Amino acid sequence: MRQVAAVWRSDDVERLVLLYSSDADTRAQVRLAVGRSLASGVPPVVFVECATLPAVLLVLDTGRIDACVLDGETVPVGGMGVCWQIKNEVFQCPPVLLLIGRPQDAWLATWSHADAVNTLPVEPVELAASLAALLRTPRWTRP
Repeated sequence: MRQVAAVWRSDDVERLVLLYSSDADTRAQVRLAVGRSLASGVPPVVFVECATLPAVLLVLDTGRIDACVLDGETVPVGGMGVCWQIKNEVFQCPPVLLLIGRPQDAWLATWSHADAVNTLPVEPVELAASLAALLRTPRWTRP
């Protein structure tokens, strides 16, 4: 775990966002849509990318993540299942933005306890606004 923890955090001003998708193109779309400066009043964003569930759990175990963006279309373990698992198993789980393939899947996002939902393909303005709202939410005191 020491390797993972040493990779990111240059200072405490940045906000770390876990980005989970098995599709590198989806991860690139999210990074490009959000950029580094998300919105006024929100510190710069740094993405920690994961393509597997074990990597997600390892990164969340550090307790340094400010928000998660999970791709509901990820295989073999979809973002909805991952969201449900971390919301029920991770102490003080950060807020989760879930990306869904169809608007009709919004009820599944509710089941998974997602804090925000956006549809794929990524719509940059909508995604940035949703993520900014999650990052503006007051959080617990960090260790």
